[in-house]
Amino acid sequence: MSQPPARPEPEPLPLRRIRVVAVRPLTPRMIRVTFGGASLADLTLAGPDQQVKLYFPRRGQSEPVLPAPGDTDGDAEGDVMRWYAAYGAIPEPERPWMRSYTIRSHDPAAATLDIDFYVHGEGVNGNHGPATRWARAARPGDTLGMFGPSAYFARPLSVGAADWTLLAADGCSLPALATIAEALPPGHRALAFVQVADAAEERTPVTPGELTVHWLHGDASVVDAVRAAALPAGAPSVWLAGEAGAVRALRRHLVEERGYDRRAVEFTGYWRRHLTQDDAPTPEDLAEARERLEAAGGSAGA
Repeated sequence: MSQPPARPEPEPLPLRRIRVVAVRPLTPRMIRVTFGGASLADLTLAGPDQQVKLYFPRRGQSEPVLPAPGDTDGDAEGDVMRWYAAYGAIPEPERPWMRSYTIRSHDPAAATLDIDFYVHGEGVNGNHGPATRWARAARPGDTLGMFGPSAYFARPLSVGAADWTLLAADGCSLPALATIAEALPPGHRALAFVQVADAAEERTPVTPGELTVHWLHGDASVVDAVRAAALPAGAPSVWLAGEAGAVRALRRHLVEERGYDRRAVEFTGYWRRHLTQDDAPTPEDLAEARERLEAAGGSAGA
């Protein structure tokens, strides 16, 4: 009698502890933190704009309290859900804060990766968020938890496949935009509209493409700037990131008024005005999540 095929082993969860090896300011509001760890040598990036979940220790903790992946039965998706259930079961005073960030660069030979932290202003209710507080005080040896990169909350981004590329971002999403610019094919035309606090925050990405960046300062609106722009002819690939309300407004303009194919518009609300990532999702947030799921064909979105 033939034996049934062996059940494939689930892939290990992409959970790591990463330690700070260097910290340096890039601009008055951007801090680059280099992390190291043996587990980073085999990390694989599927393309630009690869997001990870970072876990920050609570006050009084030297490292974030996280459940171990453990040995589980079942498929990888089941393992992920069980791990997140265990994370959610940690008492709130001990449960690490979780935030999403883009890997700025990865050096497998050195087993390091860079993540750029945008230092927000006073934030909600006059308080800095946990990631800003941590980045301001980060020192070599400090430890975070990291989950990802993972297909569960990031999908491969097609770069350079359309006639031209439109990028729109604010200061906190500029590191992700830079990874896309670096991945453009030689000579590929791209336009970027980027809102930053002032000229000191301008960092034009190095790219093999033909990229034109329109810098907007202070309260200048990316939405208004794109609305007023004479954009190139042809079918674009679009990437939008930044404050969630602005991203939604810009997407509506491009799809409903410009007539761009909604499937060609990649969009992510990085932050919400007057709300933190710990606050409950608004109806608009839930609608955005549904649209991202539909665009991904049912796969999980960020």
